[in-house]
Amino acid sequence: MSCGLVSRKSKIVNPLMAIIVNLDVVMAKRKISLNELSERVDLTLSNLSILKTGKAKAIRFSTLEAICKALDCQPGDILEYVNEEK
Repeated sequence: MSCGLVSRKSKIVNPLMAIIVNLDVVMAKRKISLNELSERVDLTLSNLSILKTGKAKAIRFSTLEAICKALDCQPGDILEYVNEEK
């Protein structure tokens, strides 16, 4: 893949970033589409897709709060820290 992204265990991982975005997993568990989540959190499909695929470099707390509220989850369900040095 380009952009330095590699797939590990079906997750998209940026080798420069130790934070993994599991939004797609949480969405699948809640059986919610990208379109529906986009409407609920008032975020464009494009921006939500960037976040879902792990290509985002940052997320606002207000956006994270809206996503957690819409998916009835905690930030830790969506974001995961992976220590690659171990």
